[in-house]
Amino acid sequence: MSDLSTPGVRLSSSIFRRERQSHWDSVAKRMDSWKGFGGYYHRRLENVYSKLISPGQKVLEVGCGLGDLLAATKPDFGLGIDFSFEIVKRAVRRHPDLHFFQADGHMPGIDEKFDVIILSDLLNDVWDVQGILEQIVPLSTPKTRLIINFYSRLWQMPFTIAQSLKIAKPTLLQNWLTVEDIKNLFELVGLEVIRHRTDIIFPLWIPLFSELINNFLGKFFPFNLISLTNVIIARLDSEQDPAPREPLVSVIIPARNEAGNIHEIFSRTPIMGRDTELVFIEGHSKDNTYEVIQQAIEKYPNRRIQLHRQSGEGKGDAVRLGFEKAKGEMLIILDADMSVPPEDLPRFYNILASGKGEFVNGVRLVYPMEEKAMRFLNIVGNKFFSLVFSWLLEQPIKDTLCGTKALLREDYDHIAANRSYFGDFDPFGDFDLLFGAAMRNLKIVEVPVRYGQRTYGDTNIHRWRHGWLLLKMAVIAAKKIKFN
Repeated sequence: MSDLSTPGVRLSSSIFRRERQSHWDSVAKRMDSWKGFGGYYHRRLENVYSKLISPGQKVLEVGCGLGDLLAATKPDFGLGIDFSFEIVKRAVRRHPDLHFFQADGHMPGIDEKFDVIILSDLLNDVWDVQGILEQIVPLSTPKTRLIINFYSRLWQMPFTIAQSLKIAKPTLLQNWLTVEDIKNLFELVGLEVIRHRTDIIFPLWIPLFSELINNFLGKFFPFNLISLTNVIIARLDSEQDPAPREPLVSVIIPARNEAGNIHEIFSRTPIMGRDTELVFIEGHSKDNTYEVIQQAIEKYPNRRIQLHRQSGEGKGDAVRLGFEKAKGEMLIILDADMSVPPEDLPRFYNILASGKGEFVNGVRLVYPMEEKAMRFLNIVGNKFFSLVFSWLLEQPIKDTLCGTKALLREDYDHIAANRSYFGDFDPFGDFDLLFGAAMRNLKIVEVPVRYGQRTYGDTNIHRWRHGWLLLKMAVIAAKKIKFN
């Protein structure tokens, strides 16, 4: 049989696929007894994917190999396809609770939608990368996450040497792709990148040393530049989702000592979607906030209003109670001090309704602020934590503590169901949502807002005490998201 590297052999898709199938059938048979040094690399990938994919989803892996990675995601329904008959045969024996069949990723023959689609170490080894991606789009919904990993071009020579020493599985000619190549191909087929991370700068197993290097050192510049694998999470571009949304919108309003602002909240909060309800959570005020809300409810009988008195303490507890009581499919938080004007809320609504974003975060640090809106040290602290959390969450986060945020009910329910992963530690409610959105791989979009000074009452933020809490939350996020 001819090899594609032989001079005079003309590349064609049929020759390419025939030789690849024969090659991987042969590799599968040798894997029954062959012992290489790739075990740690694959275990590491399984750990990475198990953190990126919540259990209990409908997962497809194209180029599934023996199915170990698919099994590591703990799917409710897992389907793996591979064009090597010998590999699929072994995957079926190895994981009888999953589903496998032989198919070429260029023509998968699948007519279903999936929550997650995995392409692991596949795009380096296919004839037509764009063609594979075009087959993925019809299997996706706006909520589907495509997760791929592929070898870095920097590892082309080490990879070749490892194969020549027979310590890595043999491959045929590879596509050595850059991150920019992949992003360009995604744009061509209607996909957009949500997150990009690198992993594994030392692919061999040495007890303690390997985990130390890959879990910690490999997360920092410049060491992350020499990582073996790039991991990219993508979704359908919002233009691929033409379905209009007219949801019921719930505006959650934590209110403690805010009696002077209540009537303006009623008069200035716009109607969005098919209707908008106001969900007030009163938090043990020392003034008559609760009574003023009751009076306003009587004044506006045609508006949807809920009023609840908080049993716990803190804004985070109030927000969670508000989300629990809300009836809407879209949830928006509005601080009762109105430092972010209610008139800005339609901007948050429009992003979610259009599908351009899945978690909308307000940003106070773009426009000039009123003189007493935020103290200088608070501004410095916000900028510091924005850099920290952008690095931790692998998406740009310019303002971590703007109280105005928006997301869909279905996404919040998933975040709440997995809250125990981080623990009940957030007195603000902002980080509970940000961390959950990042773990769910939601597309985070930020909206600049005008931030004004209070016209009534005093701030509930304590600079030094809450700054210390922010540091503790950064450490928790680092342990749970970045260094795992």
